[in-house]
Amino acid sequence: MQTPDRELEALRQRAAAGDPDAVDELVEHAAERGDLDELRRLSDAGSRDALDQLVETAGEQGDLAELRRLAASGNQDAADVLAELEEESGS
Repeated sequence: MQTPDRELEALRQRAAAGDPDAVDELVEHAAERGDLDELRRLSDAGSRDALDQLVETAGEQGDLAELRRLAASGNQDAADVLAELEEESGS
C-alpha cells in the first residue's frame, strides 16, 4: 500500500502524462484539503475544473488576494465572488 504522499505523486505523474482521470482525482483531493497551491498548479496546466474549484475554494477561504489575481487575469467568476465578499465585508 502506498503512502498518501506517494499516491499523490503517482497521480501527479499520471496527470502530467495527460491522464484526465488523474487530473480529476487531484482536483477532488485538493478541494477536500483546501489546497489552493495544488488547484492553482492544475489550473495553470489547463484544467478548467481546477480553475472553477480554485475560485470556489478561494471564496470559501476568503482569499481576496487569490480572487483578485484570478479576476485580473479575466476570470469573471472570480470577479463576481470577489465583489460579493467585498460587499459583505464593506470593503
